[in-house]
Amino acid sequence: MNKEWPLWEVFIRSKNGLSHKHVGSVHAADGAMAIEHARDVYTRRQEGVSIWVLPSSAVVASDPETADSLFEPAKDKIYRHPTFYTVPANVKNM
Repeated sequence: MNKEWPLWEVFIRSKNGLSHKHVGSVHAADGAMAIEHARDVYTRRQEGVSIWVLPSSAVVASDPETADSLFEPAKDKIYRHPTFYTVPANVKNM
């Protein structure tokens, strides 16, 4: 019988941020416990406003060895690069 709790990946949104950032991992029996552990470990100074957790086993990652072939199709789409656009002064959070 495996007595070790599963590993959960933790994402925190800070008070002055718009997106969640991966901050680390915690072991917990379930999602609710993972959020509590994440709060205790990663938001000790009340810098967070939102916590996301997900089982590490649910993470699917690309292989660094195949990065060239994976990202090659985007290289010929230069119109997607932000250097071609002017952001108006009244647009916030860009």
